[in-house]
Amino acid sequence: MSHRRIDFILGDSPPARLDKALARDVPEEANLSRTRLGRLIADGAVTLDGVKVQDPRAKVAEGQAVQITVEEAAESHILPEDIPLSVVFEDDDLIVIDKPAGMVVHPAPGSPSGTLVNALLAHCGDDLSGVGGMKRPGIVHRIDKDTTGLLVVAKSDAAHHGLAAQFEKHTVERYYQTLVYGVPDANDPRLRGVKGASFEAGNILRMTTQLARHKTDRQRQAVLFQGGRHAVTRARTVERFGTPPVLALLECWLDTGRTHQIRVHMSHAGHGLVGDATYGGRRKLAKAALPEATADAIRAFPRQALHAAVLGFEHPVTGESLRFEAPLPSDMAALLQLLREGPATPSA
Repeated sequence: MSHRRIDFILGDSPPARLDKALARDVPEEANLSRTRLGRLIADGAVTLDGVKVQDPRAKVAEGQAVQITVEEAAESHILPEDIPLSVVFEDDDLIVIDKPAGMVVHPAPGSPSGTLVNALLAHCGDDLSGVGGMKRPGIVHRIDKDTTGLLVVAKSDAAHHGLAAQFEKHTVERYYQTLVYGVPDANDPRLRGVKGASFEAGNILRMTTQLARHKTDRQRQAVLFQGGRHAVTRARTVERFGTPPVLALLECWLDTGRTHQIRVHMSHAGHGLVGDATYGGRRKLAKAALPEATADAIRAFPRQALHAAVLGFEHPVTGESLRFEAPLPSDMAALLQLLREGPATPSA
């Protein structure tokens, strides 16, 4: 197996720990993330003044000579599969996909094949220059199996490192469209009493909680106010449906990107997503609020009505500002058309 060697000198006043010092001083063109550097230290691929160091907390000093030996990208153990993809944008460093409902992003014990990664390995082929030492696409964010819409995936280490940094800093623009039960409104006394819920100017609902894996159901996330991970979701009502209004089309955007974040936050607010069986998104509708056929279609919708509609970020290599929009998938579009045939009230 071939290797490449990276040599550099630690600069002035380095951080006390080896891993932090390497993250600060490693040449940018090496395209090594802090996570990757941590693995290289553990694997014995780092020397200080010619001595192998495997403790990430090892003390360092300015002027020390660092040598990192990096194995060239190996072939992935995940098999490529010729699965059609809706490609929105692609260049040498990244690819943006409009993911369909039913496709898992990454192989897992319950979904070993038929995933987006399997499809990308076939689509990209030799264009993958290696992410984390492996010829594989770099997944920097995910959307749920039955959520549709836009995903950006890295094809190179440089892109993976740059995109991951943007997601970590919450500078990526992400807007979702979703259909929920009820209508979030600042004048609703029930919603004003929900812990974690508040309203901003323009009747924008803000949900601020902690999220963590549910204690008894490992497939779900739970709202917490101590422990867990900080999560902020905002939602604006775009359209109301029914007489009286019983459903709303929302535009949601994220300050953070936690597992199931929109789904669990809207459920906690009492406005579960249509079709979301995991978080209680199948409810009775007020009698006669909608035509019977429309109400039946709402009850029968087979997945959470959630679509990642907008994705914007800075190209991690060229610095260009990129912004993409994906139209609603056919099932959600058909459901909205059915709702609009009846009385629909635009949001104030």
